[in-house]
Amino acid sequence: MQQTAFNLLAISIFSITLACLVGPFFDLSPAIPAATTVAILGLATVDTLTWKGKGMTLFIDGFARLSSQHRERVVHHEAGHFLTAYFLGIPITGYTLNAWEAFKQGQPGVGGVAFDTQKLEASVSFPGEQQLILDRFCTVWMAGITAEQLIYGDAEGGEEDRRKLKSALNLFGHPKSQWVQKETWAKLQAEGLIEKYRDAYDALVEAMQNRQSVDDCYSLLGNYTQVGVTDD
Repeated sequence: MQQTAFNLLAISIFSITLACLVGPFFDLSPAIPAATTVAILGLATVDTLTWKGKGMTLFIDGFARLSSQHRERVVHHEAGHFLTAYFLGIPITGYTLNAWEAFKQGQPGVGGVAFDTQKLEASVSFPGEQQLILDRFCTVWMAGITAEQLIYGDAEGGEEDRRKLKSALNLFGHPKSQWVQKETWAKLQAEGLIEKYRDAYDALVEAMQNRQSVDDCYSLLGNYTQVGVTDD
């Protein structure tokens, strides 16, 4: 998503610059590129102040989704979150695969897997339980990046996942010096789960592409594994 935003910015700058250079040859008024620039900046400002950037997010994501590879990356990324959350006992309430679906459901960003954290938070009463739940969430957050790397060799998404992990580690008192180590550990845990249940993961990707419900995805994973939650 970030790369797409940079590409769009570069294209916009190039187009406006080109219009200024070739405008005289086509009798194009210099006011047109200038007005276009002002309009774009104005819309961007209104979007930032009023919609908190949602309009730009929808536009950039809509442009990115023109690529079939981007759409496939997104579903593989989110399936990584879904599968690891399922096996680590983190309740899933829904998922979206693009910014428009997220916007319609009142969710921020470009989509993702939504979790029910209230029951988990209410059950935490001892530091050991807090650490266990933190470890599980770290694994789930890093599972999207890990899934992309396993399938494509690299990851284009995941900045928001990293931000969540760092915020949680900071909240639980982990020093910055441990963050990279914790992220690496979480990726290894996620990789182990995805590889262990690779057939179930592949089936989940297809199910999510077809927008099957959370309950249907749960049933699918149960049928493939005949297991509820992995032991820690």
